[in-house]
Amino acid sequence: MEANQRISGAEAHSGEHRRGERRQHVLRALIHGSLRPRRRGPRRAGEHGVSAVDWHHPQWLAIAVLIVLFSCSDALLTLMLVERGAYEVNPLMAPLVGGSAAVFALVKIGLTAAGVVLLTQLARIRAFGRIPVGLLLYTVLTFYGALIFYEFRLLDAS
Repeated sequence: MEANQRISGAEAHSGEHRRGERRQHVLRALIHGSLRPRRRGPRRAGEHGVSAVDWHHPQWLAIAVLIVLFSCSDALLTLMLVERGAYEVNPLMAPLVGGSAAVFALVKIGLTAAGVVLLTQLARIRAFGRIPVGLLLYTVLTFYGALIFYEFRLLDAS
């Protein structure tokens, strides 16, 4: 059989007629995949990789959004406290506080959001072979809650 007479695998199955190239409809695929995910768990018993699932439980979204909102609150409260004479304790963020408030907030929230996305992707895996990464997300959320409480107390005291 010549090259121009060969039948592709999709055309060989008469029941699988598609309306064009499916990879050209990215938005449609994202919406469809979000509403009807195919892999809610690993396909194989020993599969524990990051790409083993394409659906994560909604609790991880809620925790991720709360952490990012707490990070926004922390950035705002930190800037308010610095205006009243406090200083940034975090040595990585301290140089940014003295400059632009917008740059400080964007870097702080951006780094937090990137970390949260990574931890959410790894939520089903165990860190160091023992600690569920999902527990780390709860720990970060608790830490931010305590930090915001502490910052509000500092604002009341000043």
